[in-house]
Amino acid sequence: MSKIYALLVAGGKGTRMGNTEKPKQFLKLAGKPVLIHAAERFAQFTEFEEILILTPEAWIGYTEELLKQYLPKESARIRVLAGGATRNETVMNGVRHIEAKGNLTEETIIVTHDCVRPLVTERIVRENIEGGHKYTACNTVVPATDTIMVSKDGETICEVPDRAYLYQSQTPQTFKAKALKECYECLTEEEKERLTDACKIMVLSGISVHMIEGDAKNIKITYAQDLKVAETLLERQDA
Repeated sequence: MSKIYALLVAGGKGTRMGNTEKPKQFLKLAGKPVLIHAAERFAQFTEFEEILILTPEAWIGYTEELLKQYLPKESARIRVLAGGATRNETVMNGVRHIEAKGNLTEETIIVTHDCVRPLVTERIVRENIEGGHKYTACNTVVPATDTIMVSKDGETICEVPDRAYLYQSQTPQTFKAKALKECYECLTEEEKERLTDACKIMVLSGISVHMIEGDAKNIKITYAQDLKVAETLLERQDA
């Protein structure tokens, strides 16, 4: 039986949020930190061997205190680890933790998710778990609703791709953990520097990434106004 881990990435500093004293994953949303909303949604699933929360090293103790306060019954299954210098290094820290425990096999599955997407639905997480059993890599996506322009010099448009073929990436992103690690380690340092997320590791390695239908409400908290939008969406869910 393959082991499944959730890796909740909470390594960002939230510089685009403006002048805040805490990274955005720790800001309050409907009375609870953003990170806790995400953790609660994953804690519903008993399939996860562990839920790993990867956060800046300086915030590990603070994160552990939040978990004791909001999710005390899940303490045995949730582990807080230090993130890395980049998003992909943060994910790799989670994979190395799994490997150190002797649980990294060909069938080990990781479901990775941005903690600043606190409204991820049960359906999306469930389909990522199911996809992890069937495919080497999965990405949650929604069709692009805006026309995308390409500019190589930042001043003029050089290409307008057909929107019918374009999708916006969300999370979760799910992988066979050992395959992801091996592909990442085969990349050059230049390729690693160009990475925007973990799925690109697989694409650069020639591995197919299966698409899972996302949700427009699965928003990412990036700017201050996103908290207000998320609060409204939560109120509608609870109504």
